[in-house]
Amino acid sequence: MNISARMVKELRERTGSGMMECKKALIESNGDMDLAIENMRKSGLAKADKKSGRIAAEGIIGVKVSDNQKAAAMVDINCETDFVAKADDFINFVNNITAALLNNADIETEEQLLSMKLADGQSVDEVRRGLIAKLGENIAIRRFEKYQSAAEGGTACYLHGNKIGVIVELAKADSELGKDIAMHIAASKPSYISEDQVPAEIIEKEKEIFLAQASESGKPAEIVNKMIAGRISKFFAEITLLGQPFIKEEKTSVGKLLASKTNRVIRFSRFEVGEGIEKKEENFAEEVMAQVRGN
Repeated sequence: MNISARMVKELRERTGSGMMECKKALIESNGDMDLAIENMRKSGLAKADKKSGRIAAEGIIGVKVSDNQKAAAMVDINCETDFVAKADDFINFVNNITAALLNNADIETEEQLLSMKLADGQSVDEVRRGLIAKLGENIAIRRFEKYQSAAEGGTACYLHGNKIGVIVELAKADSELGKDIAMHIAASKPSYISEDQVPAEIIEKEKEIFLAQASESGKPAEIVNKMIAGRISKFFAEITLLGQPFIKEEKTSVGKLLASKTNRVIRFSRFEVGEGIEKKEENFAEEVMAQVRGN
């Protein structure tokens, strides 16, 4: 059967796949458009399974807050190269998932997120697998978080270049303060909100290190104890949100800022693309060749 350019164009529009792949699928299906689409979907699933073990340490963060500021959602979705992370299809995928998650109160597990329906009626995993086939890279939904605040509370978010995202929940809704706190968290990376959240074993470990360092000074025990107490206070100021100097006014701690607004942070989450993942080093030329070869 003669495969016309019009048929190839139609299949490209319906699947988003390349011209040669569409032409090949139409030839194999003897011009049957629906069969060609079915075969391409099956092929896409196979490609997705084949690529699932490959390291995906690039990608972008998606964040969104509801219009009434009562809910916030954030997702960390990874791919293999920054080249794909900048593709419109990938960016739209992240944005669509973030919006759907924000409006779906029942999503708590990764399995539920993958099964969640998007606006076009397909599940997240169906769209993900289709993108893997189209873009030629492993795409993984690494993690997500969603906050729903109480009656008087509010949420806020901050996104830095699509690579660092923060959502925060305040006891009292305050969009400006919330954004400032989220921006601070993005820049300063606190591990805890306050000193009482720091596990005892971490404190003891730091005390042991400080004691070993202070003991070498040869100073009396009472001086050493004071030195350790000072080091622990400094340690708390470094790792807790309330103890850190506020990035917009370093003479004021975040704790004092919140107190001046008679507000408090209930919780926060900070995602950074690729953190904790061992990346495979590739130069740009290799990335392009990988795209050309479809590897």
